[in-house]
Amino acid sequence: MSERVIITGGSGRLGRSVVAGFVEAGHDVFSLDRSMPEDPAEGVSYRSIDLLDAAATKTLFEELTPTAVVSLAAIAVPFSAPEEVILRTNAGIAHSVTAAAVASGAKKVIIASSPSIMGYGSPAGWVPPRLPLDEDVTPQPWHAYGLSKYVAEQVAAMFAQQRDDVKFISFRPCYVIAPEEWAGAPTQQGHTIAERLEDPALSAVALFNYVDARDVTDFLLTALANIDRVRNGEVFFVGAKDAMARRPLAELVPEHFPALAHLAGGLIGDSPAFSIRKAKEVLGWEPTRSWRTELVAELRD
Repeated sequence: MSERVIITGGSGRLGRSVVAGFVEAGHDVFSLDRSMPEDPAEGVSYRSIDLLDAAATKTLFEELTPTAVVSLAAIAVPFSAPEEVILRTNAGIAHSVTAAAVASGAKKVIIASSPSIMGYGSPAGWVPPRLPLDEDVTPQPWHAYGLSKYVAEQVAAMFAQQRDDVKFISFRPCYVIAPEEWAGAPTQQGHTIAERLEDPALSAVALFNYVDARDVTDFLLTALANIDRVRNGEVFFVGAKDAMARRPLAELVPEHFPALAHLAGGLIGDSPAFSIRKAKEVLGWEPTRSWRTELVAELRD
């Protein structure tokens, strides 16, 4: 069924793939961002807006009358701005967009969170109850970005408590790889994928997680189509089936996170540190792309 969808952050590195995929799937797409993309997609209505302006956001949403909203807009990199700015911006956008979605009559709202809310890399030390991580492990954010994304999840959960006629989902996309990055373009951290594979320390920062932007798009399309099967306010990890590593995490995790050595024994082969079982069991979604198949051949070996 075709939806009338607002996608916030549609000009971003993930947003571009999501916008293109939703148009290809036959949805009526409105992309909202502070700036327009350099290569706008055909069939998309682009609007420039400061989503922190709650009144303007509400007015625009009511004008566009979406049936569904996918909220991707945020400061996307930890420590890329002052901590108070990241927290205020991301939490503010989450509330502004969700409130506007509800006021506009949208019945499906999907909010982007982040695996970084789990707390890996904490200077105070971080030892989860198990690996791989799943949605039942309690988040322990230690920086403003992680906290802001955890707040975004709680915003969705709050509105889910207020409205039984609107469905809310939060999702935690792993380290997003845009299509051009498989050919050697720099990733979000500034390194290429080949460099991340050559030096495991570069991927260890994100606990070796990643996901292709097109697989995230497929998850969102699947979630939108099957949202009625989901308990309101649910959260999902969205990642690749494998880790961003040439060696098993059973070997790499103890080297880079000695305190987690006792948890890593089951991460054999190409197993990732983040479970995507819930998305498969509840929604029927599985990723189809891996660095082993997508990375151009001359960079793969």
